Amino acid sequence: MRDAAPQTIYLKDYTPFGYLIDGVELTFRLHPTATRVISRIRFRPNPDATDHRFFLHGEGLTLISAAIDGQTVTPDRTDTGLTCPVPDAPFVWEAEVEISPSTNTALEGLYMSNGMYCTQCEAEGFRNITYYPDRPDVMAPFSVRIEGDEKILLSNGNPGNSGTGFAEWHDPWPKPAYLFALVAGDLVNHPDTFTTRSGKKVELNIWVRPGDEGKCAFGMQALRDSMTWDEEVYGREYDLDIFNIVAVDDFNMGAMENKGLNIFNSSAVLASPETSTDTNFERIEAIIAHEYFHNWTGNRITCRDWFQLCLKEGLTVYRDSQFTSDMRSAPVKRISDVIALRARQFREDNGPLAHPVRPDSFVEINNFYTATVYEKGAELIGILKTLVGDNAYAKALDLYFNRHDGEACTIEDWLQAFEDATGRDLSQFKRWYEQAGTPRLSVADDFKDGTYTLNFEQKTPATPGQDIKDARVIPIAVGLIGPNGDEVHETTVLEMTGARQSFRFDGLSAKPIPSILRGFSAPVILEREITNAERAFLLAHDTDPFNKWEAGLSLARDGLIAMIHDGAAPDSAYLDAVQTMARDDSLDPAFRALALGLPSQDDLAQALYDQGHTPDPQAIWEALETLRHAKAQAMQDLAPRLYAQYQVTGPYQPNAEQSGARSLANAALAMITRLDGGAQAQRQYDNASNMTQQLAAWSCLLQAGKGEAATAAFYDQWQHDRLVIDKWFMLQILNADPAKTADTAARLTKHPDFTMKNPNRFRSTLGGLTASSAGFHHASGKGYELLANWLIRLDPLNPQTTARMCSAFETWKRYDSDRQVHIKAQLERILDTPSLSRDTTEMVTRILAG
Repeated sequence: MRDAAPQTIYLKDYTPFGYLIDGVELTFRLHPTATRVISRIRFRPNPDATDHRFFLHGEGLTLISAAIDGQTVTPDRTDTGLTCPVPDAPFVWEAEVEISPSTNTALEGLYMSNGMYCTQCEAEGFRNITYYPDRPDVMAPFSVRIEGDEKILLSNGNPGNSGTGFAEWHDPWPKPAYLFALVAGDLVNHPDTFTTRSGKKVELNIWVRPGDEGKCAFGMQALRDSMTWDEEVYGREYDLDIFNIVAVDDFNMGAMENKGLNIFNSSAVLASPETSTDTNFERIEAIIAHEYFHNWTGNRITCRDWFQLCLKEGLTVYRDSQFTSDMRSAPVKRISDVIALRARQFREDNGPLAHPVRPDSFVEINNFYTATVYEKGAELIGILKTLVGDNAYAKALDLYFNRHDGEACTIEDWLQAFEDATGRDLSQFKRWYEQAGTPRLSVADDFKDGTYTLNFEQKTPATPGQDIKDARVIPIAVGLIGPNGDEVHETTVLEMTGARQSFRFDGLSAKPIPSILRGFSAPVILEREITNAERAFLLAHDTDPFNKWEAGLSLARDGLIAMIHDGAAPDSAYLDAVQTMARDDSLDPAFRALALGLPSQDDLAQALYDQGHTPDPQAIWEALETLRHAKAQAMQDLAPRLYAQYQVTGPYQPNAEQSGARSLANAALAMITRLDGGAQAQRQYDNASNMTQQLAAWSCLLQAGKGEAATAAFYDQWQHDRLVIDKWFMLQILNADPAKTADTAARLTKHPDFTMKNPNRFRSTLGGLTASSAGFHHASGKGYELLANWLIRLDPLNPQTTARMCSAFETWKRYDSDRQVHIKAQLERILDTPSLSRDTTEMVTRILAG
């Protein structure tokens, strides 16, 4: 229920918990509506604490009994926990509570998913299981006994005794409660083993529902690859005898790194060529790596408090990005990461939900699992590595692991390890963690007497609660290209520390074309006056893959803005340049597929808004459609050649080579479809042997208005597969005409297979609506109303998913007054809902206030 005065929690108010825990013993007697949880916890006073009030978190619990050192006690209880007088000496706390997993629709704590018991305790779900100090700085070893009729009974750590109706587990590594996990159900495993570099044999399992065993092989290989990579690159070895992964259908997140028992959303682990796309495979590989890498960056070393969330998430996202770069194409991975960063995090930084990578306050921590914490947090690790160099980075990481193993740490601890290892002062770098907003980096140049000068200025716009921004240290990777296309100055990292700074390059015979921010060396917005001719030159000659791609994207963006704002025709310079790039068979097919792409509708809306224009979502969509058609006409001879050239023969493999070929062939198919009305797409759909080809063909048919038969056939073929049907819901909405997007989404919410209780199905349907910018922002306002209706329905069941999906409204103030009136009315309607959750209340309040 909504708190009349939600409590704001501040970083500055942190104090250690008054007690340390030497051991936790838990017994679970499973029952769908009456699970009994018996706890025995050994406490002792914390000598570093100043407040020794004994408070245990607990929500939605029925207390059966409580005792201290064997003597029954009667604690004072509230809706959020209990207090009780305790000895000023070591003591044993015992309690028995009852909970109802089957009615826990919020999917936090212990709940049931289609008959399977499972847990999600991050961030504060353990308080829904038993009374405990549910905070990340309280760490302890756990011993768990599970009693139930289920076939498989799993928890953290190494297995102990087991028998009919019970299993025991012991985790020797101290952990916070948010890493606790339990799974019980009639599961089957896909087993394997891994031998660590020290010779220890580790048992590996992926546990799934019967029938899903055939979708585990790729995930298991990804796990083995991750374990090998972490040993070779970071020197980190796995530390238990067993590593279990469980696939769960109902899960709010992608996956969770619980120590030794990772719980995964089924969509993030199950894969087969017939049911999963190349993108799905790459995502699964990355998520499995991410959760495994958390074993050291998040589990062995965890967060002191939730304000330090970026400490574990930013570092682990950076590590999984490195892994994917090594496993696949590093340039394509970098470009893909930047596309995602700009689409989600830059948008966040530019609106009412902007916050520092390490926020200084929150009401509901679930609302801060954001792109800023994750993706921008990862970018800061990249900046740090660039500033200190590869060798110093490795040295500092080893110091960090050795110094803080088994501890709950802060950003200050992290940076201190780097300062001690390198001797470098990182006080200015720390501003990246403390200041919200995306810096704008403007640049002007000058050439005289063989000296080329780049003059930079950095500014960061005001964000909620932060009007004044100090200069940050910005690594700017720069290369110079001569008039004939040769690189006359290789990549150099310029370290900008002031608000304004100039850098000189001497001994040049002619004015060069600069390639600035190579590899996207810092998460900034680069502002520079540049001609289309220069962009076309960079697209043709730049040796940096990121800036080569960026040049093409900028050409397309500027041309589209001219089409939208000035009624211009499609830019011939862009069409010529992109054809030249597409013909270059020396380039990675995956790179060419990305370079054939256009800016997103949201990207164009923000660009127009930044230039002082009010974006019209319908006009943006129409301009994109016009340019796509013009590109198809310009490439009517090349597209069929590319399509034929990059057809993959032989058995399907989700590797970089095959995936890149399919992505370029399908990009060509999209162009072909605009001219042949879908004939080639229909042939591909009819003959597709894998989901990548089938889905691409169906999407083309939908865009061509010829998808009705394929839509029915796709459902008939895949109605038994829940993850594929998620795709069926989403693709129809994404490919609908903007005038019909909301109607399509509304129709699908009435489909018998739609359920709002499953986060994947809800996100595929209502998330599909919000992802279709012109459709969601249709002038009628019906997209806004539809989303609000469903968020109001979902909030009592799953406030976490509800709150996160409210972010679809965060850009409301950049649109025209009529749309603002529509959106504001829906936000106020949500806020006025009786008993609105704290999660959703905070999000809507921040959006309205921004």
